[in-house]
Amino acid sequence: MRAAHPHVERHFTASEAVRDVVIGMSDGLTVPFALAAGISGAFAQSHFVVTAGVAELAAGGIAMGLGGYLAARTEREHYQNELRRERDEVERIPDHERGEVIEIFEGYGLHGDALERVVDAITADPERWIDFMMRFELGLEAPDPKRARSAAAIIGGSYVVGGLVPLLPYMLIANTGRAFVVSAIITMLALAVFGVVKGRFTGVAPLKAGFQTLAIGGVAAIAAYALAKWIA
Repeated sequence: MRAAHPHVERHFTASEAVRDVVIGMSDGLTVPFALAAGISGAFAQSHFVVTAGVAELAAGGIAMGLGGYLAARTEREHYQNELRRERDEVERIPDHERGEVIEIFEGYGLHGDALERVVDAITADPERWIDFMMRFELGLEAPDPKRARSAAAIIGGSYVVGGLVPLLPYMLIANTGRAFVVSAIITMLALAVFGVVKGRFTGVAPLKAGFQTLAIGGVAAIAAYALAKWIA
């Protein structure tokens, strides 16, 4: 008999690509917006903002992409180093490694004959044994070999796309003051919408995530604008 109200589990299952988009867009919407706001406080012509903004987008996109690439490469190198170490230990000190398998299952409440059968099944195949140790002793999953390149492209590209949102008004409106007002409105809306979408992917309450993203971008822009006005 089916339950009247079936239980539906909701977990964060977004792919790594979605995470990369979130990283790139978060900074892309915030940093160029704060930069544009700061320059708006010091200069009256939009072309100054556009020039500085495009330069920042290029530098920021490259930096974010390289950061994602290096992070993914480091993750893969770490996994390969740990894999070699586990393989060496299974070959040199199998009794010790078997003891670690036993400890893991005992932590889940398994004992006696059932424990011995499970441990025997896992340790009968060296590759399965090593994979088990990587997952349950070290908590490591084999990374995608193409992950570094895709992370660089997605994070860097998302940063540029996000950064174009606050810069677009300055490209279309010559007066910095009016361009700043339009940029602030559309960027605030974009930050709020992006925060809500991010909240749905990460499991955070959408309205809370939207408000947090909006607040961070707003505070950064206000601080940059006020500082530029004070210096100028």
